[in-house]
Amino acid sequence: MSTPLPPARILVVDDDPTVAEVVTGYLHRAGHTVCHAADGPTALDRAARERPDLVVLDRMLPGVDGLEVCRRLRADRPVPVIMLTARGDEDDRIAGLELGADDYVTKPFSPRELVLRVESVLRRSRAAVPAEQRRAVLRGAGIRLDPETRIATRHGMELTLTLREFDLLAHFLSHPGTAHGREQLMRDVWGWDFGDLSTVTVHVRRLRAKIEDDPAAPRLIRTVWGVGYRFDVPAEGDPR
Repeated sequence: MSTPLPPARILVVDDDPTVAEVVTGYLHRAGHTVCHAADGPTALDRAARERPDLVVLDRMLPGVDGLEVCRRLRADRPVPVIMLTARGDEDDRIAGLELGADDYVTKPFSPRELVLRVESVLRRSRAAVPAEQRRAVLRGAGIRLDPETRIATRHGMELTLTLREFDLLAHFLSHPGTAHGREQLMRDVWGWDFGDLSTVTVHVRRLRAKIEDDPAAPRLIRTVWGVGYRFDVPAEGDPR
């Protein structure tokens, strides 16, 4: 049985009062402190003042839409974001992930499922790697990753990583040369036994853009056709 989570400060952003009331109520009953904003500008103001631990963010908002709110939140600090969307279009979901959202839930949704997703993201943000790895600084391919401080550098320059990008890089560095399927990465990094595998694909693409010299021809995070991805550590003296 998992250890109960400490209470978190959660900002719910949705202009539908019924959805906001249901989501807020379920999160309150799960033990969290919840505040609500009904539009983009109010959400940005509350996030700046109250510094939530996580934001549940509707895609379609008046004033400033959810994608722009997500972009501004991510530019300010790496707060975890779960996006709510009424759209079934894959491009719309991927757009949120590309901006750094950690997860999305498509309306209509089960409030219980949303609470589970929230708590999964919170657990990863508070303990991103297994306990036995937390003290070990991970190194490879010019990258240094400290799970305790959650700071990652490449060739001495700090990398700006989202929560999931950091977790994914830590997992790759912990298992160099091992091929991982997307389903396996979703279980090991996201902690989910279900979900849209495009989430993994988008995060790998984002991570490549930050650590590869040429993301279009990756030499570190390799695609293993028919399997998934493998992190290759170059041999000593390799210019990578």
